[in-house]
Amino acid sequence: MVSSQALKSMDSNLQRPATGGKMKSFTLLFLVTLSLSADVTQGMRVSSSGPQTLRLAQGEKATVDCIYTPDPEDVGDLDIEWSLVSPDTTKKDQLIISYSGGRKYIHVTPAGGVDFSASDPSQGDASLSIGSVQAAHSGTYQCKVKKSPGVDMHKVSLVVMERPSVPRCWVDGDKDVGQPVSLRCESDQGSGPLQYQWRRESGGQIPPSVLQSPVSGELLISNHSVELAGVYSCEVTNAVGKERCRLNLQAIKPPNRAGVITGTVCGCLLLIIILVLVIWLLVFKWERRRYEKELSNDIREDSPAPESRPASRGSGLHSRAAYSQMSHAHKDLQSTPSSTIYTAPTYNNTYGYIV
Repeated sequence: MVSSQALKSMDSNLQRPATGGKMKSFTLLFLVTLSLSADVTQGMRVSSSGPQTLRLAQGEKATVDCIYTPDPEDVGDLDIEWSLVSPDTTKKDQLIISYSGGRKYIHVTPAGGVDFSASDPSQGDASLSIGSVQAAHSGTYQCKVKKSPGVDMHKVSLVVMERPSVPRCWVDGDKDVGQPVSLRCESDQGSGPLQYQWRRESGGQIPPSVLQSPVSGELLISNHSVELAGVYSCEVTNAVGKERCRLNLQAIKPPNRAGVITGTVCGCLLLIIILVLVIWLLVFKWERRRYEKELSNDIREDSPAPESRPASRGSGLHSRAAYSQMSHAHKDLQSTPSSTIYTAPTYNNTYGYIV
């Protein structure tokens, strides 16, 4: 505000004769500028030492700064209001906590740990404290301090984020030397954007030929080698936290191709020999059984029929009769005198013995 003495001086300067017009114009411009500067610097001033946007993880304690400095001419009652600004301009802002008449008032239910940071907010610190922030606490907060005739306000954005979960690391592809292989890292939870970073814990740094994506979490090795084997770790981060996982990448040397081919050929030959032996044994057994069967049939066909037992008995009787007759004839020869003529026995063809 311009003082009365300055105004009187301006009026007197305007009423004087127009001598030294340039000097008078400069003086008038200086006085007007001085009066405007006085109006701007006077009154309540609210400031904040923290960032304009505050990012916190779920469960952390939040302190939203609001430091005010009243003007000496501000002699009215002190009123402090913290409100959550509605994103819809057609709706009213939500009043959270206030201080008026030396008392504080909490306007949210449940309170959720909302309070002034200072025990006495009338001493220039009207910062807001939230005990454990959750996703519902995200928004734009406005601190308004009024002490008539001065009034000022300050806005701070609070963003509540979720920390990234412990990522999962795995190997995608073959571990053989000379083959492509990928190391992958993924976190299931966490507010975006998530950034992935692979590091090598043993065996030196990752060479430039190995490509990695900070967005997808993939580490691509186009030509695997023994030198690239070792322990790798993947770290996932966002604005409020970080986690990591690790894995051990191995390099498997491929077997000797000549040895593999030789072994394959030998195995095939051995299998063929075994199959031939099995087939030969089966054929041999089958031929042997057929031969034995044919031989038994031939023996049955060639064997003569056995003699009937009655004929055998008759033959025996005839033999005994012939022997008996010969005995009697011999006795008769011995008993007859020498003069008797000896008659030789005759052989009977019908009976088959001597009569």
